[in-house]
Amino acid sequence: MSLAQQLKVMIVDDHRTSRMLTYEALTEIGIKNVVYACDGEEALKLMMSTPCHIVISDFNMPKLDGIQLLRALRSYAPTKKTPFIMLTGKGDRALVQQAATFGANNILAKPISAPMLRKTIEAVVGRLQ
Repeated sequence: MSLAQQLKVMIVDDHRTSRMLTYEALTEIGIKNVVYACDGEEALKLMMSTPCHIVISDFNMPKLDGIQLLRALRSYAPTKKTPFIMLTGKGDRALVQQAATFGANNILAKPISAPMLRKTIEAVVGRLQ
């Protein structure tokens, strides 16, 4: 069984269209076990009850934004080392530095493509196939 088939990935984004585009890219690269959250608060609750192997989170969301979610996950022992990929629509250098400071494993600018998502995930967890 390939790594892609074993991974459980959480997509966190307040925009349904963005969640669906990310889901389509994940399935295109062979990842089918996907969980959704509409904001950071919902994602945090889900990660506390049923952790995922990777979190792919938008930065700009209501309730808890991507940085706040990242900080919360890094402060909780069971999710402290969960790979975290930040999605952003902005190429904001300060945001990239902030995400790196708090332990994001990778940053990906929107719009995403399946090949770019594969490369980003593989940089964090290794070859998917």
